[in-house]
Amino acid sequence: MGRLELVVLGLTCCLAAVSAAKLGAVYTEGGFVEGVNKKLGLLGDSVDIFRGIPFAAPTKALENPQRHPGWQGTLKAKEFKKRCLQATITQDDTYGDEDCLYLNIWVPQGRKQVSQGLPVMVWIYGGAFLMGAGHGANFRKNYLYDGEEIATRGNVIVVTFNYRVGPLGFLSTGDANLPGNYGLRDQHMAIAWVKRNIAAFGGDPNSITIFGESAGGASVSLQTLSPYNKGLIRRAISQSGVALSPWVIQKNPLFWAKKIAEKVGCPVDNTTRMAKCLKVTDPRALTLAYKMPLAGMEYPMLHYLGFTPVIDGDFIPDDPVNLYANTADIDYIAGTNNMDGHIFASIDMPAINKDKKDVTEEDFYKLVSGLTITKGLAGARSTFDVYTKSWAQDPSQENKKKTVVDFETDILFLVPTEIALAQHRANARSAKTYTYLFSHPSRMPVYPKWVGADHADDIQYVFGKPMATPLGYRNQDRTVSKTMIAYWTNFARTGDPNMGHSAVPTHWDAYTVEKGSYLEITKKMDGSSMKQNLRTSYLRYWTLDYLMLPTVTGDGAAPAPPSGDSEAAPVPPSGDSEAAPVPPSGDSDGAQMPVVVGF
Repeated sequence: MGRLELVVLGLTCCLAAVSAAKLGAVYTEGGFVEGVNKKLGLLGDSVDIFRGIPFAAPTKALENPQRHPGWQGTLKAKEFKKRCLQATITQDDTYGDEDCLYLNIWVPQGRKQVSQGLPVMVWIYGGAFLMGAGHGANFRKNYLYDGEEIATRGNVIVVTFNYRVGPLGFLSTGDANLPGNYGLRDQHMAIAWVKRNIAAFGGDPNSITIFGESAGGASVSLQTLSPYNKGLIRRAISQSGVALSPWVIQKNPLFWAKKIAEKVGCPVDNTTRMAKCLKVTDPRALTLAYKMPLAGMEYPMLHYLGFTPVIDGDFIPDDPVNLYANTADIDYIAGTNNMDGHIFASIDMPAINKDKKDVTEEDFYKLVSGLTITKGLAGARSTFDVYTKSWAQDPSQENKKKTVVDFETDILFLVPTEIALAQHRANARSAKTYTYLFSHPSRMPVYPKWVGADHADDIQYVFGKPMATPLGYRNQDRTVSKTMIAYWTNFARTGDPNMGHSAVPTHWDAYTVEKGSYLEITKKMDGSSMKQNLRTSYLRYWTLDYLMLPTVTGDGAAPAPPSGDSEAAPVPPSGDSEAAPVPPSGDSDGAQMPVVVGF
């Protein structure tokens, strides 16, 4: 045999040896599952991918999820399953399926032996509790929530899953007949399945980190607060959404249940009869019975939400602000984007994104008064004065438009996140607390140059899109993405974002209430990226000065829901998460819709 043949044979044997580390069929509580092994180059690294493993039985409308009975033979887990039943963007049809409780797993593999004891990161998607899927939006085979980059770069297992959304996930009569929170219970079932089964895939069941964005970030927060998850979750990351965000908890679920019942012809005078009827109604009809205004290009960005989590006295036993003792040993990162409110501000005030249109004092005052109704005239005037202080010195349109964005960012995201961090810190035993501000500017070409990081801009970087699809991104975007994956996966591994598998650009100090230390995430990071006391004066205003103002009593403080169609245009809630439903400015006695806003 010649030398060339020997080299080829040796190389072939070597490649066979280094590519041998893959899981093959894995035994789970339901039976065997088999995914696909994707090679990552010639050095032998690979990733095992399992798509469409059932973590619960096919759902029954408006009932809690149940354990899956299992299957015979080996389940081929090679394709994503359909999302949970939801309305299309046009709201004239549905897509997805009732049989939707499936999860997906990415397991990084080295050259010699299959992975063991890896940290596990479980993603919960956003979408206003109204839409979304575990695989995310996609262009052809490029899925937003593809876990491969996180898994392989951070050497962690990534899990994504589906949960029920819209009326099927969150409709509630506010009593035991339809307690609601079905979508939250789906999430819990997925987390519990991972706890019981992930060791067979090479994961550490005692090192589960849940992470999510917007409604997913709020879901992460709620899952850490629920007593049902005691002992299941080691760490958590909330991106642009926490349980205390004013758009998360539905305070008047019966109103929305009645709206659906009226649309589909079910009785509304008795919740027992209503519940029985709704449960046997075509789930597609239930889904389409809820309509709301939509805005945005590729995805709807603003929603008037009727179907969100409720305080059911069981899964969420109390107001979330009172449940932080349950997070005493759960390490936590919570943060926001520096212009999370931009997409919402641009809907409320379209002039925001138009160079030739001005924002006026009257426009802003009307917006402020519509978001501070529980404090009446004094609340509107006080808030307006606080936010327009800089206008005398800088009356430019850019400054005024930034003010509107800052106002909505504060109310919907930043202030509730800061309160959640303080609550987590105050109740912590072993838990560590970190916070960040994501400031890498939006890449949307239609936005003005002053726009920073908009809502949901962070997701593409966490999931490594600048590396997965390099042609669509710049080097600076890849730097941001690698930085976020490093911090996130280090945190999942050790509870400290600075220590773990990946090098990081600068030290991220833990959060304390006294210093308010936060990491600003940008394209160039060094010691100056650690900052303190983010928008402290505004935080102090909302948590002290504003709350001390007298609450308006009488009908004006808690307007009654309208009797008209749910497609009427409602407005966002005030910054106080306890606030009553908010009418638009004008006659405060007018009946308006009890809604909340979020994405």
